[in-house]
Amino acid sequence: MVRIDVKIINHSGNPLPEYATEGSSGMDMRAYLPEEIVLQPLERALIPTGLFIELPQGYEVQVRPRSGLAIKQGLTCLNSPGTVDADYRGELKVILINLSNEAQTIRSGDRIAQMVLQKVEKIDWLPVAVINETERGTGGFGHTGK
Repeated sequence: MVRIDVKIINHSGNPLPEYATEGSSGMDMRAYLPEEIVLQPLERALIPTGLFIELPQGYEVQVRPRSGLAIKQGLTCLNSPGTVDADYRGELKVILINLSNEAQTIRSGDRIAQMVLQKVEKIDWLPVAVINETERGTGGFGHTGK
């Protein structure tokens, strides 16, 4: 397993994100709120974390939903996975939406999402006149059935 040093500033007073188990690929992110937020059904909000990071070039952080939060409370992340680019220096924030039928309360310190570090490969375009055919061809968007 490769470990990458990432600089972090934490204005929240919450613990730094950490891996819950040795096999975890994501670290929980926590809300940093001056007062609780109540999300009504289908309402969304941008939730601050108080975290600022400096990623090394060639990496990104993906912000993903927490499965427990999604199944138990119907809260999930929009724009998922969200991408934090290596050159972004603003506060990390999470777009949460309430997909349940009940109002959901978010308090400072609540675990709201998870972050996963990913290596990024860059594309060098090679313009051509023709690309190879495949068995699938142009079939997409459910072409194989339900």
